[in-house]
Amino acid sequence: MPSPESTARNLSDRFCKVINTCIHTIQNHLRTKRMVNLASRFKLTENTLVLDVGGTEDIWALSPIKPKLIFLNQARARLEVGNSCPVVLGDARHLPFADQSFDVVFSNSVIEHVGTSKDQSLFASEIIRVGRQYWVETPDRAFPIEQHVWTPFVHWLPKRWQRRALANFCVWAFVRSASPQERTFYLEHYLRSIRLLTASELLQLFPGGKVHTERILGLSKALIVCSASHDNGSSKLDGECNIIDRCAK
Repeated sequence: MPSPESTARNLSDRFCKVINTCIHTIQNHLRTKRMVNLASRFKLTENTLVLDVGGTEDIWALSPIKPKLIFLNQARARLEVGNSCPVVLGDARHLPFADQSFDVVFSNSVIEHVGTSKDQSLFASEIIRVGRQYWVETPDRAFPIEQHVWTPFVHWLPKRWQRRALANFCVWAFVRSASPQERTFYLEHYLRSIRLLTASELLQLFPGGKVHTERILGLSKALIVCSASHDNGSSKLDGECNIIDRCAK
């Protein structure tokens, strides 16, 4: 007969697997909706030239259309990007492309990783410069669960309090059964590199753009800012994306 400790460990492992599966199912559902909306909004075709800044090929498997893709990423992420499309290694704050080189510039959950507010401003300016249209997604700071560490409310605390809180309780580390080394590395990256944005901050970074929200249970989970020149006047994007009816001044 299994010991109580063994039984408890098995139950914990099963619980973690269920939670992990649920999280990834929700993420995949939202990303699929996101890619369908992107293709519809910009009327993507196989001839549309798209620059994906900081992404990989995985998300494009969810798109109903696969355009002509070029990826911009860091050297350390080269193996994660994939091999079926051209990859340029570089810095998203200083893109090595001429003005208006791409029909669409796409970026998914990257701008919150680039560093300071100045770094984010450079990132946004470069996307606007090289693309005739753009679509940039980022987690919403207003959402009550921090989406990198899957932990409620922690991102609303001062950094020094976040460090203490996450040292004692981190949903990501628990669900992933992270080793002490993995936990330390991941949380240090989060604490040092992640700067979440609000809708108003995103609008300031992309003057003239429009911000849309992806919602779960009525709460804004993610923000999407896209060029407004192709807005069709609708109050909603397809599925779970609701428009914030304001533009940057």
